[in-house]
Amino acid sequence: MYDLVVVGAGPYGLSIAAHAAAAGLRLRVLGRPMASWRDHMPDGMLLTSEPRSTDLSDPAGGHTLADYCAAHELTAEHGVPLPLGTFAAYGSWFGERAVPQVEEVTVTAVRPDGDGFHVETDTGEQIAARTVVLAVGVLPFVNRPWPLLELPPELASHSSDHRDLRRFGGQDVTVLGSGQSALETATLLAEQGARPRLVARADQLRWHAPPPPPERGRLRALRDPRSGLGTGWPSWLWSELPGAVRRLPPATRVHLAEHVPCPAGAWWLRERFEPAVPVLLGHRIRAATPHEDGVRLQLTHTDGGFETVDTDHVVAATGFTPDLGRLRLLHPRVRTTLRTVGGSRAPELSAGFESSWPGLFFAGLLSAPSFGPSMRFVYGASFTAARLLRGVQRRLGDRRRATTIPRPARDSTPAAH
Repeated sequence: MYDLVVVGAGPYGLSIAAHAAAAGLRLRVLGRPMASWRDHMPDGMLLTSEPRSTDLSDPAGGHTLADYCAAHELTAEHGVPLPLGTFAAYGSWFGERAVPQVEEVTVTAVRPDGDGFHVETDTGEQIAARTVVLAVGVLPFVNRPWPLLELPPELASHSSDHRDLRRFGGQDVTVLGSGQSALETATLLAEQGARPRLVARADQLRWHAPPPPPERGRLRALRDPRSGLGTGWPSWLWSELPGAVRRLPPATRVHLAEHVPCPAGAWWLRERFEPAVPVLLGHRIRAATPHEDGVRLQLTHTDGGFETVDTDHVVAATGFTPDLGRLRLLHPRVRTTLRTVGGSRAPELSAGFESSWPGLFFAGLLSAPSFGPSMRFVYGASFTAARLLRGVQRRLGDRRRATTIPRPARDSTPAAH
């Protein structure tokens, strides 16, 4: 029986596996390294995080992005956006050096078995494990507006469905959303010869300011501290102190996970977006139906007016929603009895990222309603890996632990169904 099975090989899964391997745990790591970054983001995308905030984590502090760039004669500079392809290649390079072996298989089921778990793969293998970490990334949790759900994929898709946007050359494409994914997808569509428009519920688009220089005066740094995910005291608190966020009331944590930071575009994108993409702000989709060879969208404006848009295709760049109900690989008996956070459908987690089912741990997006918005970014992987390993070690060291965990804050929410 293995001490730990890590399901997922993105930034969180690889970082957790690196810490577990260094601690000498008997380990299996299952998943394709950096798959969502390689296969589900359009060519030409750039990272919004600063290079210093995109390191994966190993306990020795090695195998950084700077190390990778130095080894491959690349540069990663402050204030210069990093190409998506460079980051994906760095993640795979990290895995090759910090993780003993990553098995490129798909996990089809995780079910409880006595004091541990059975993990089944698409090869038919059954793996017995004392503990399991689900670091499955964001793809199971795509958020699609309900009016689009009945449309076929040739008419409506999610931004994560596309690696190559050239297929839309010459077409009229409507992109939904007002965050970086929507703004950059629409820009790349225009640059690939499509005719995009942006439709957003927001009354205005927001743009991040360029990052301040690394060296600043002491007074400026005190008034406006710099963190891994922005400047200012609010950003510093939620990005640098996830453990403190976990102690907030459940409703506050859920609000932070859903709304912080607010949707905005990177400063370097604005000059490419504004001349290329027309926008319809303050609009919601009321209905979407097939029309001729495309889609007819019925839109409602915040002032009460209505508008009709005919388009060839709709791309929903509307993010991801953590929801245990979508985690179909997890046995229903576990999935439906896990304690959840506030009114969300995300698991309540201990300080060591353990759920209310002993031995089952979560990382990444599903941990955001427990630890805050930093869990939606690569930057949160370092905090997660070290503390989750300690949680796993505690579980392995005390098989007599009670079957529930203390709640970090008052919560009377029923379990998810």
